[in-house]
Amino acid sequence: MNALSKTNPAISTSTSAEARVAAYDWTALSGELSGYGCAVIEQLLTPEECLQIAGLYPQEEHFRSHIHMARHGFGKGEYRYFKYPRPNLIGDLRTALYPRLAGVANDWNDRMRGRGRYPAEHATFLKECHNAGQTRPTPLLLQYVPGDFNCLHQDLYGDLAFPIQVAILLSEPGRDFTGGEFVLTEQRPRMQSRVEVVPLRQGDAVAFAVHNRPVQGSKGNYRVNLRHGVSRVRSGLRHTVGIIFHDAK
Repeated sequence: MNALSKTNPAISTSTSAEARVAAYDWTALSGELSGYGCAVIEQLLTPEECLQIAGLYPQEEHFRSHIHMARHGFGKGEYRYFKYPRPNLIGDLRTALYPRLAGVANDWNDRMRGRGRYPAEHATFLKECHNAGQTRPTPLLLQYVPGDFNCLHQDLYGDLAFPIQVAILLSEPGRDFTGGEFVLTEQRPRMQSRVEVVPLRQGDAVAFAVHNRPVQGSKGNYRVNLRHGVSRVRSGLRHTVGIIFHDAK
């Protein structure tokens, strides 16, 4: 049994994750996601769950790798990729969120004339990733201290990539840290880039486009390119958990 299960077994069941995800208005969230490239899922985690997940960061047994951003030119800060088996709550949320987003992903694919369809269940999609040699889990836990930031980037880890991912803020802005806003930029053909700054509170999640999304123009759909990042943390300690639905090579 992992640390989250030991602390509170009730929060670690798939029924709990499925029930909380099902309670949201996914028609409205899907509309936000398609209209703006991102949508806020308010209070997906409780404050207690946020503290429990953030508390895993120094426990190396939960992780497969530890990345210092500055060494790779990614920014300044650090993060750790979870290994299989992941803490139950994170794995269960990954499983529960995927089907809610797969419909949006398939609609985007159709509008951008992409090939293939994303399966309805996450386990089926993961099997496709593993058959393609993408077997390393991608959910991650990020930690920022004053002066840290995350450069604009895209989380693509192989030929197979699910076009939407989710980040959950585990710390409370204004109390635990200042600065550190989540930022999304959208590069449009022959136009200047559009910037979206997404306000989040502790426990809020943001679902957002990983790479491309379609936008309806006067002559039909066109493809825009997105990147995301985190602005400079000015004080305190900021933790975020990232849920990426495709695995990595």
